[in-house]
Amino acid sequence: MPTGSPVPTKPVQVPAPPAAAAGPALATRALAKPPVRRLAKDLGINLAGLAGTGPDGTITRDDVHRAAGGATVRSEQEAEPNGARTASLAALPSPAGEERIPVRGVRKHMAAAMVSSAFTAPHVTEFLQVDVTETMAAVRRIRDLPEYAEVRVSPLLLVARALLIAVRRHPLVNSSWDGDAQEIVVKHHVNLGIAVAADRGLLVPNVKNAGEMLLPELARSLQDLAETARAGKATPADLAGGTITITNVGVFGVDGGTPILTPGEAAILAFGQVKDAPWVVDGQLAVRAVCTLSLSFDHRIIDGELGSAVLRDVGSMLEDPVRMLAWN
Repeated sequence: MPTGSPVPTKPVQVPAPPAAAAGPALATRALAKPPVRRLAKDLGINLAGLAGTGPDGTITRDDVHRAAGGATVRSEQEAEPNGARTASLAALPSPAGEERIPVRGVRKHMAAAMVSSAFTAPHVTEFLQVDVTETMAAVRRIRDLPEYAEVRVSPLLLVARALLIAVRRHPLVNSSWDGDAQEIVVKHHVNLGIAVAADRGLLVPNVKNAGEMLLPELARSLQDLAETARAGKATPADLAGGTITITNVGVFGVDGGTPILTPGEAAILAFGQVKDAPWVVDGQLAVRAVCTLSLSFDHRIIDGELGSAVLRDVGSMLEDPVRMLAWN
């Protein structure tokens, strides 16, 4: 090698630092809101071992209560590639002192419909106390007529007739809101719904074309409708197509309430219990048969003036049933 020539060098390879030993994966923080975390802490429940049933796997209060009511059962351990083992949460019994009723069928449909109605249509409810002494007398006289010998006539019959006449006088109350088309759909037929408490849950079958019926036919239709619904024999056709509804809360000993609209309808009338009460008649205090009417309506369609007019008309006809003849 000539003197002064550079000495060839061999590249030096520096060994890479040894890879760090893989540590255990960081535990994922359980998804739960602060109140649920506090509940779990109070009950001594480890949230890391729970599978959340809420949105996006969020752990709910029910999940924590279920875990508190029984033991967490792990499945047989099965090795995964990273050496971790899987665990599953078995079905747990309800805590002592609780009963859980599965929500399905009619009850599930009713719940969904009521939530949709309550949070879609802006509800307004008005109340009117009415002297129905003359209506109760008329009911007793109708029961004695041969045309009604095989029909159970109740005050609901005349309440239904009064509402049907009020609909004829104020057609807009018998309508629905078409959100897609941004239109109000006024129905020129009345399918009168009657809320019925049945073993399957609350049902609202309806009398088709009730506005065209004579009083004896309406009485028989109302009786058949209620009996069919309570027997659990109401068909989808019986429940579909209602245009306006009556709920008779008086049969439960209740004076009134704020009924929720049947989906697709603009108004519902609640008929409270009839009871004796002090009432001023011709300037003198007397004992009269009195009830409270409650009308809930969709304020997108029915304003306060129209709602008040409908309720006032129904009340006037029940105070003086002769008005049903005069206005029919």
